[in-house]
Amino acid sequence: MDKKTVRDIDVKGKRVLVRVDFNVPLAGGEVADDTRIRAALPTIRYLLNQGAAVILVSHLGRPKGEVREDLRMDPVARRLSELLGQEVVKVDDCIGPEVEAAAARLNSGEVLLLENLRFHKEEGENDPTFAAKLAALAEVYVNDAFGAAHRAHASVSGVPAYLPAVAGFLMEKELNFLGAALEKPEHPFVAILGGAKISDKIGVVENLLSKVDALLIGGGMANTFLKAQGYEVGESLVEEESLPLAREIVAKAGQRLVLPSDVVVADAFQAQARAKTVGVGEVPAGWRIMDIGPQTVELFGERLALAKTVVWNGPMGVFEFPRFAQGTVAIAQKLAQIEAMTIIGGGDTAAAVRQAGQADKMSHISTGGGASLEFLEGKTLPGVAALEDK
Repeated sequence: MDKKTVRDIDVKGKRVLVRVDFNVPLAGGEVADDTRIRAALPTIRYLLNQGAAVILVSHLGRPKGEVREDLRMDPVARRLSELLGQEVVKVDDCIGPEVEAAAARLNSGEVLLLENLRFHKEEGENDPTFAAKLAALAEVYVNDAFGAAHRAHASVSGVPAYLPAVAGFLMEKELNFLGAALEKPEHPFVAILGGAKISDKIGVVENLLSKVDALLIGGGMANTFLKAQGYEVGESLVEEESLPLAREIVAKAGQRLVLPSDVVVADAFQAQARAKTVGVGEVPAGWRIMDIGPQTVELFGERLALAKTVVWNGPMGVFEFPRFAQGTVAIAQKLAQIEAMTIIGGGDTAAAVRQAGQADKMSHISTGGGASLEFLEGKTLPGVAALEDK
């Protein structure tokens, strides 16, 4: 990675503003899943051990510029205090006199958590005045929020205009794993793409096609490819406007593109719908494709067994319904058994791997769904571009 990290800068006795991704699920006023909080601990602990005063700032949910009591950071502060084993002071805003006073009082080795950034619409607008107010709280800026690195927001790409800006350990880890997969993968390199739509991932497909030895397609996006090849797909989700594009990709990819050979279909989009497994050419009228079938799992498994590098983004079926999560779980199990670098895109894919109980068998699970997708697409992430080069 060609960006400076916290190791490359002296933080002793300094106030350090750390952009973290504490956008965690809440339930009953408490943190329901602390994965993202835990992911930031190495950077926070390092800074504290180096004698820094640490000021943390994050968004939570989508309050759209309004203060929402259910999206305050208090539950996060409580959970972080438990994980760090020390008090995390929390303030009720992220800019203004109260925040400035709290930051000024902060001593080396102490942690301050600011209120939800998105209570201010200026955050999403990348407002320079708002960014300057955040920057004025500290002397150094660290971005450890890979999950927000694709957003040109004030706390992500605005603050570095005013402070020395470096990457945290989580950001560094994400860029190293994803960068290695794209720039110098060990071959055979296999990519697995799922999720609902081709249009969401067309850039990823086109970028990966020039690099991979096999591209395995499942999920709703496979339906559009199947229809483009002349198969009847019943009531399945299909992007009609993407059919010409799908035909182009099929022609260009040749043998490298691997589509389902059998599918699980249902007579309604419901968890308890009637379901059966059929070949891709046998989807009954009025039924819809909900998952890849067992034959496809084995077909994909054959390609994965040979792989040395695997990148996976997007579930293989309607993962939110347990009956139609079997294909996704089976692929996670296949990945857990191979000797390869296995990189899991964030979001639904990360949740699927955890639900399958295979998370600890993967080389890397990304914390950023949208950010990892844009990175795989070959895009420059604003939050990364803003950091200082080595």
